[in-house]
Amino acid sequence: MAYVALIYDPRFHTFESWASLMCELYAGQQLAIPTSESNWQDWASGLMAIDVFTNEGIPGPYVFTNWQEWAEEVVNAVNPK
Repeated sequence: MAYVALIYDPRFHTFESWASLMCELYAGQQLAIPTSESNWQDWASGLMAIDVFTNEGIPGPYVFTNWQEWAEEVVNAVNPK
């Protein structure tokens, strides 16, 4: 069976590059395109409103101080094992 990732791996990305990929992946959801001035936690709240993320019980971004730690939780919850 083929493995299909649902979320991009955040390692080796800046917040802007990872979030831009996520915006492209979920273009139908019309997420705000992040900029260097974006508050990653506010942007992540928009991502969390998408069903696939809401249904997985991912912790909210406001309990994290680092975007990559939060993004790793998203990857671990959503991508198939």
